[in-house]
Amino acid sequence: MVQRVITLFTDDISGEQGDDIATHTFSVDGIGYEIDLGADNYDKLLEALAPFLRHGRKTGSSRSAQTKQSVVGDSAATGCDPVKVRAWAKEQGIEVSPRGRIPRDVIERYESAN
Repeated sequence: MVQRVITLFTDDISGEQGDDIATHTFSVDGIGYEIDLGADNYDKLLEALAPFLRHGRKTGSSRSAQTKQSVVGDSAATGCDPVKVRAWAKEQGIEVSPRGRIPRDVIERYESAN
């Protein structure tokens, strides 16, 4: 017997499916949120938050939040957009999971190339 499991990644806002969907985390008033977004909606989120981020003060992350961000490959943990890192890796012929943590060496190679 053969079993085939297919995982479809869906943007929480648009409902579109694709390999470029990534999980992003943020928090407001001490409540953490997680959302799956494609590149376009992630850019919209960053654009909407930009004026608040420019004027806000960084307070750091709790240890559990840092661990969670590292696991999902969030840009706050890596310092770069995981969608862009995955696209770059694909162009370079580097295999990277379409979801989840991006290996540190791939992130370092991306950062040095960009």
